[in-house]
Amino acid sequence: MAARLTHLSASGEASMVDVGAKPVSVRQAVAAGAVRMKPETLAMILAGNAKKGDVLAAARIAGIMAAKKTADLIPLCHPLALTKVDIAIEPDETLPGLKVIATARVSGQTGVEMEALTACSLACLTIYDMAKAVDRGMEIVSVRVIEKSGGKSGHWKAEG
Repeated sequence: MAARLTHLSASGEASMVDVGAKPVSVRQAVAAGAVRMKPETLAMILAGNAKKGDVLAAARIAGIMAAKKTADLIPLCHPLALTKVDIAIEPDETLPGLKVIATARVSGQTGVEMEALTACSLACLTIYDMAKAVDRGMEIVSVRVIEKSGGKSGHWKAEG
């Protein structure tokens, strides 16, 4: 049987999925992305010398705030009472740049993939914003869900 888009009615109108009959379970999603930049930009950020302040702290806060606002930003997302949002940011000299991993968790009736993706995306955007004065050529890359668990579909992990 072909997969069907859950946010479209039988006649094609957009609608918010009714999750009321689904059982509550602990659901978690992890999204990852990266910001490529010049090696000297990475060094500046890691040294804490950005003119706008602590880039990593601001990006973590932005990611957490974004996860909590996902339903306000994406039209058909359910508002969720998130139980955990974590933003990990690690330097990667091979990019060069910063890798961002966002984890979102909820005890609820629907998944948190969009919250994790929104958190990761906004953390990356904040890194760009805070360092763009010295490196306008930065690139946000590879934002994607890398793992999810809970709910009817259970555990899934991206390959590679």
